[in-house]
Amino acid sequence: MTHSHRTFENPPALPHDVVAEAVEGALHDSALEAPAAAALVGIALNDDDRAFIEHCCIEVGTRAAAGSQLLGLAGLCLGHTARRFGQLSDRAVVLAEALATRAELDPSDVDGRALDGLDDIRSYLRRDEGE
Repeated sequence: MTHSHRTFENPPALPHDVVAEAVEGALHDSALEAPAAAALVGIALNDDDRAFIEHCCIEVGTRAAAGSQLLGLAGLCLGHTARRFGQLSDRAVVLAEALATRAELDPSDVDGRALDGLDDIRSYLRRDEGE
């Protein structure tokens, strides 16, 4: 019996214009979601421009069609961003919470990666909150 193991390598951070083009393309054509997903993960893990990462995640999280794989990924990438930088804009946090709520209500709308992202945000965000 042979096992096929998929190896996963984190994608690199691409130039901002390439990322923006990939994201915009995927928002207009779901067939282009795979390169946009790789671009988002690449910047969330490797780009040093937190504002740009948040901007891309917010664009995807507010504009992608219901059921798009990119919605849950946007939430997950915001979680990666919180882990790396220790902070997120209020708008990004609100979006991550909304995506996680949608994922809880209907996993076919937003997949569970949005929940993982919100967990990371709650774990890594440096905010003064009474909990």
